[in-house]
Amino acid sequence: MAETNDFTLKIITPDRVFYEEPVRMVEFNTVEGEIGVLPGHIPMTVIVKPGVLTITEEGGEKHAALHAGFAEILQDKVTILAEIIEWPDEIDAGRAEEAKERAEERLREKAPETDTARAEIALRRALTRIEVIK
Repeated sequence: MAETNDFTLKIITPDRVFYEEPVRMVEFNTVEGEIGVLPGHIPMTVIVKPGVLTITEEGGEKHAALHAGFAEILQDKVTILAEIIEWPDEIDAGRAEEAKERAEERLREKAPETDTARAEIALRRALTRIEVIK
């Protein structure tokens, strides 16, 4: 049973309930900057930006690569609707490195047909995956 210094974190993707447990704190990136949520946080809704999600549980920390979505923050519950989120053991390190190199190459070439915003997002996702597995 969760103590009063815990709150429920629920992370849902289109495919599954990724996580649903009592936690002490959760940290992740939003379009307005990094946020750390503790029990009793002011209610708000935020847009998720690619980055490392850190979950602090009673027994320690867990990390995941969170790529996009929305989060609803209430005083006793945080719900993240994630487009993509991955535990470190779900990430293929080789594919992440290759994706990083492809995105960097697209950004270096500056070809007129290159969608720069898309290449920047691909690079951020690859870097997040690499950071989570290290």
